[in-house]
Amino acid sequence: MIYTIGMKDNFTVKRIKHQTEYAEWLLKKHYAHRIPSISYAFGLYENGVLRGVCTFGTPASHTLCIGLAGEKWSKSVIELNRLVVECSEINITSWFVSRCLTFFRGVGPLVVSYADTGQGHVGKIYQACNFLFTGTTKERTDINTGEGKHSRHYDKNQDYSENRKTRTAKHRYIYIAGLKKYKKKLLAAVNYPILPYPKGETKRYDASYKPISQMVMF
Repeated sequence: MIYTIGMKDNFTVKRIKHQTEYAEWLLKKHYAHRIPSISYAFGLYENGVLRGVCTFGTPASHTLCIGLAGEKWSKSVIELNRLVVECSEINITSWFVSRCLTFFRGVGPLVVSYADTGQGHVGKIYQACNFLFTGTTKERTDINTGEGKHSRHYDKNQDYSENRKTRTAKHRYIYIAGLKKYKKKLLAAVNYPILPYPKGETKRYDASYKPISQMVMF
């Protein structure tokens, strides 16, 4: 079954059910080159051809889930963890993200996402989608397995002391999905201050890799 959640001119947003449809986009085109925990994946299609992928999943840090709005709301936290679009259409990326967010209707989640300053990202897309800015994480170093895995998924029997990687500072954005009454209650529970948007020009990383675009017959 194909789940359509948005249409605009020649563009359609649909939920993607199988990892094989988006794996190449995340592994080869997105700068992280890794597939995170994914609960929901959406595709941006232009005339039936896949032009972008946006995914959501459980954050790797349980501490973050509790820290955002307390233990009561910790299970409501979900991360927009990958966004990659290959299209020159003006404002199509923010439209794509906004359509994905409409999927979480009713008592929706507390969505968190990050703009990596190390990649020259400010978070313009999140600002255009009315996310709230809640500050910037500190730069740090952690284990680099060298295997494309997250630093938390490492072999405890192996010494990584000489192989550490810098995790650059990231701008943290949140978005509360769902009904207005629910949004107000959850917003009141958020532990981080709501701050003015950071400014700056977005730099683009090398995303020249051309994935095999999947055609969907509508």
